[in-house]
Amino acid sequence: MARIHNFSAGPAVLPEEVLLEAARDLPDYQGKGLSVMEMSHRSAAFGDIMAQAEADLRQLADIPEDYALLFLQGGAHTQFSMVPMNLVRNGKADFVLTGHWAQKAMDEAGRFLDARAVASSEGTGYDRIPDLKGLNIRPEADYVHICENNTIFGTQFHTLPDTGGVPLVGDLSSDIFSRPLDVRQYGLIYAGTQKNLGIAGLTLVIVRKDLVREDLPGTVPLMLGYHTHLKAGSRYNTPPTFSIYMTGLVARWLLSGGGLAGAAQRNERKARLLYETLDESPLFKARVQEDSRSLMNVVFSTGDQALDERFVKGAEARGLSGLKGYRTVGGMRASLYNALPYDSVVALRDYIKEFEGEHPC
Repeated sequence: MARIHNFSAGPAVLPEEVLLEAARDLPDYQGKGLSVMEMSHRSAAFGDIMAQAEADLRQLADIPEDYALLFLQGGAHTQFSMVPMNLVRNGKADFVLTGHWAQKAMDEAGRFLDARAVASSEGTGYDRIPDLKGLNIRPEADYVHICENNTIFGTQFHTLPDTGGVPLVGDLSSDIFSRPLDVRQYGLIYAGTQKNLGIAGLTLVIVRKDLVREDLPGTVPLMLGYHTHLKAGSRYNTPPTFSIYMTGLVARWLLSGGGLAGAAQRNERKARLLYETLDESPLFKARVQEDSRSLMNVVFSTGDQALDERFVKGAEARGLSGLKGYRTVGGMRASLYNALPYDSVVALRDYIKEFEGEHPC
C-alpha cells in the first residue's frame, strides 16, 4: 500500500528511511538476538544507543558541555510543572502569550509562583507574535517563557525577546531542530519529539547546568527534579527506550541531510510553496500575519465551515491526511514537519487549485 501524505500535527510523519531501518532492527538489533524494546535500559547495548543519540543531537545543535541534555517522559504538560518547580528562586516568572499552550504553561506555573503575561496577541485572535519591543520583564523574575511555535494558530517566533539577562525558557515542542538553533540564547528548552524528532513518549530537556538545583524544597518529588535525572544519566527510572532509539535514528537522518541548515532549507521551501499558493488563492486565506507565519503549521480556511469540511473530506479521499484544523479554530491546518516530503506539499497545492476550480468565488 502506498504511503499517504501525512499532514498530522503530531504524532507526525517519519522519514521513510528511518522507518525501514527500524523495521529491519525490530526483531533483532544488530545481531544481538533481541529487539531494542526488549533490552534492559541499563545494558551496555542500550547505553551505546543513548550515548550515540545524545552525541548526534549535540552535534546537530552545537549544544555546549555546560548544558545538560535529558531524556525524560511526560510531554510538555509535565514540563509546565517541572520548569517552575526547578527554576523558582524569587517566585516570579514572566510569559509571552501566543495561544493555548503558552497560556497553559502560565496557568500551571501560577500554581507554584507569581506568573504574569508581559505580552499577548489574544486581542487579535493570536494571529501574530506580539510586539516584543520594550517588554516589562521583571529583572528579579526566575525566567521568561515562550512557546516558540504555536501549532493551533500557526504562528512562530522569528526573533527572540530580549530578556535582559533573565533566563529564557522555550517550549520548542513543534519546531525543535527544524532550523538552526542557538542553544546559548536559552536557559532551558523542552520539547516532545513526536513532531520533528521521532515518536511519542520522549521529552527532551536542554538545560544550562547552573540552573539545575539540588536544594529543591522537600515538596518537589524526586522524579520531578532535573538534578535527579542529570545525576542518573537519564536512567533514574526506565526511560522510553524505543523512543530514544527512534530519535537517534532521526538525528542521524538529519545529520546526513545537511544538519539543521539543510532542514531549514527544505522546510522553508515547503512553507513558501504553500503560503504562495494561499496568497494567490481567490478562495483560501492564511490566517496569520506574514511576519509571524509558522514554517511548521500552516493554518488556513475558506471562511465557510461547510466548505472547509468538504475540502477536508475530499483531501482524505485523495490521500491527504490530517488537514482538519484544531477544534477551537476550525478550518484547515497543514503541518510541514521535518520528515514531510516536498511532494506532499505539491499534492496539497494541486488539490487546493482543483478545489478552487470546483468552487469559484
